[in-house]
Formats: sequence, structure tokens, C-alpha cells
Amino acid sequence: MSPRTAPQDLDDSRPRVSVERDGHVLIIGLDREEKRNAADLRMLNELALAYGLLESDPDLWVGLLHAKGEHFTAGLDLADVAKAVTPEGLDIVPEGGMNPWQVDGAQLSKPVVMAVQGTCLTLGVELALVSDIVISAKTSRFGQMEVRRGILPFGGATTRFPARVGWGNAMRWMLTGETFDAKEALRIGLVQEVVFNDQVYNRAYDLAHRIAAQAPLAVQATLANARLAVRDGEAAAEKRLQPELVRLMQTDDAGLGMKSFQARGEAEFTGR
Repeated sequence: MSPRTAPQDLDDSRPRVSVERDGHVLIIGLDREEKRNAADLRMLNELALAYGLLESDPDLWVGLLHAKGEHFTAGLDLADVAKAVTPEGLDIVPEGGMNPWQVDGAQLSKPVVMAVQGTCLTLGVELALVSDIVISAKTSRFGQMEVRRGILPFGGATTRFPARVGWGNAMRWMLTGETFDAKEALRIGLVQEVVFNDQVYNRAYDLAHRIAAQAPLAVQATLANARLAVRDGEAAAEKRLQPELVRLMQTDDAGLGMKSFQARGEAEFTGR
């Protein structure tokens, strides 16, 4: 559907999040265009289920997160979500799901590429922070504006934003609640590429499939070791390097990779 056409907002039974398998890539789409993809409880639950599927299915090697319509997300639908906040917090993860923001101790073992267009506020910025590669449209605008609503960022921005872009850059935007453009997002490292609006999805799609063409166990091991260095320090990550190398060298994919290198071709990896 063209973003200029009337959105199908009368059918409230349709999914808030679309899920599509494309080879070894799971394409996850926010789909509440009529509300600028503001996240109500149903969207949060469905997004958690999509991430749970990506994590649990061995045939899915990479996630591609995008949003339908002109905007990535206007943030939380506070009117719907606030009523679900209890003294214990907000539980958005149904059985079989996984917290997309990964702030409950569970970490996604597979990479996610994210495509952003239009407005990307609060939880959308935090999805960018927890993703591994972010592609932005030139006209995108970002905002971590919880302080303007009397709350704090609770999807990982307080830890990941300073780690990603530096203390001063993170505080500049989190403590003022102001929005910033794609040029600033690229400057501080929140996004990795900025492209024309009509290219953002295709560029993210190409990168997701390029990652999916690599040996998945090696990709996951690389991701895990880099995250270990961030969370526990370089020494902890260095300690795991040689054992992980030995483990990977014993896989079928390592054999395929060596043969393809000798033949100067591309391997078709199996994930074994």
C-alpha cells in the first residue's frame, strides 16, 4: 500500500507486526501505519514473538527490522501501555517471545539490520541501539524524549546510548528530549549509512542477505565475542578467542569455507 493512500486502520484485528521468511532472513515489519507505528501492548507482544522466532529457529540467521508507511515509530502508545505497568514493571514478553530490547538478561544471538524512515522516537531509537547495523533515510528524525513525558528511557538507552555515541552526545539528546536528524545520527554513530528515502529498505535488505550468505556459526561467534568485550571487557573476550576458533574449525562450514577459498569461489554454508 502506498503511504499516500488511506491506511487500513478500521480492521483492528490485523497483526501489528508482519513476519516474513526470506531464505535465512526473517523480515520483521512494524505495521500500524495509521498510528505512525506507535507501539501499543499488542504490537509489543507481537514484536517479542517475532524476536523469539528469530532466536529459536536454526534456519533463521539474520533479522531485518523495518516499518511500513512513512514513519518508523512515534514511540509508545502511552495511553494503552501505561495501564499495564505494575509495581514489578512492564512485562511485554509472551510465552515463546523474547524482549526485543534485551534488557532482561536474554541476548539475541543473531544479528539484526534495521531500516529507518521518517520519525523514529524513544523505543525506536532503542531498537536502533540494540540492532547491529542501522540504515537511515536522509529525512529521518530521531528522538529519545522520555524526559518530556516524565519518565526515563527503559529500553536500554541509558546504557547503550553512551556506549555507542559517547557520554556527551548521549546526554545532549537524552536529557533535552530534543529531536535530531539523520546527519547527526550518522555523525555520532547511531546509524551506519544514510541513503535516499526510496533506497533505505533495499539497502538494509541487501546487507541482511549479505550477512546471511556468510557462515552463520561464525557470524554468531563474532557477534558474541564482540558483545562479551563490551559487557565484560577485552580480557574476557580475548580469553574466549582461541576456544571459539577451535570449535569453529571443527564445523562443516569451516571445511566449506576452506574449499571455497582454494577454489576462489563462494561457499554455500549450512550452519553445521
